[in-house]
Amino acid sequence: NAMITIKTIGRQWYWSYEYSDFNNVEFDTYMLPEKELKEESFRLLDVDNRTVIPMNTEIRVLTSASDVLHSWAVPSLGIKIDATPGRLNQGTFSINRPGLF
Repeated sequence: NAMITIKTIGRQWYWSYEYSDFNNVEFDTYMLPEKELKEESFRLLDVDNRTVIPMNTEIRVLTSASDVLHSWAVPSLGIKIDATPGRLNQGTFSINRPGLF
């Protein structure tokens, strides 16, 4: 049983996130343009609002899309969920070490 549910919605050029288990928190994440990247940034991966999740907690991700097919993925955690307009797909994972994924 997942302790936290995060709803992700793929949109053209960005993702919307909703945490509704404790407080109703919603935010968008946009990929950082190359001119704004710092030396320690991850090109084509870094965003303006990072999603923060706790360690040692089962996380459920609900994924959909508002326009076209998208794919929500965190390769280093071994998770990828297709986001399809009109469908709600889900996946679960947990993180057992601190880090930036």
